[in-house]
Amino acid sequence: MLPCVCWLQPILILLSYVSWTRGENCPATCLCPDPHTVDCSGRGLTRLPDEIPLDVRRLLLADNWIPRIPSDFLVLYSDLVYLDLRNNSLSYIEPGTLSTSSRLVFLDLGSNNLTEIPKGTFGESRSLIKLRMGNNPYLSMVNEDAFLGLTSLRELELERNALSSLKVGALSQLPSLRVVRLEGNPWVCNCNFASLFEWLMENSQKLPNGEETPSLCLALILYLFSSTPTAYDV
Repeated sequence: MLPCVCWLQPILILLSYVSWTRGENCPATCLCPDPHTVDCSGRGLTRLPDEIPLDVRRLLLADNWIPRIPSDFLVLYSDLVYLDLRNNSLSYIEPGTLSTSSRLVFLDLGSNNLTEIPKGTFGESRSLIKLRMGNNPYLSMVNEDAFLGLTSLRELELERNALSSLKVGALSQLPSLRVVRLEGNPWVCNCNFASLFEWLMENSQKLPNGEETPSLCLALILYLFSSTPTAYDV
């Protein structure tokens, strides 16, 4: 029997290691209500926690002080489908950071300190369906190709940011878009705004409750009448 035990020992150690790396462990300051969920919300974290199970599917990191996401963070977490980073201290997402997550469906970056969304931020995350980026008070620039490749995106939230303009190409490149939130931004209704206004009028059904269209329409009309009044004489 002893030789058999000696032969089995390396296998038992290996199985124990695999079990530890595939979800049995839980970060010390977090909760794991099920084998595929790690909840670290409101823990006062200033960085991403250690020892996150490799097979995590729902990672909840809201209401902390996390300032950045390492560019290689999602390389190990190929099963991740739900990532909540709401209400942290993120100021910048390095392009390509999120492109390695092929299964990500839900991403919440709302209520952070983001200043811009450059091209390549999301790579081609074709599985992403809902993207929240509202309530970033310093977010003033969204690259026209920021969302390029997000072919499954249905809901995009950009409300209550610092956007004074938005190129219509950023929205028209989203073939599956069903809902877009843009309210509460300090739009500047100049000539560059006309194409966005036209897109919003043509896609008014995508605006929640139709709340944004009247205010944008009124702002643009007031601008046009004040700048070129004779062009609209009857």
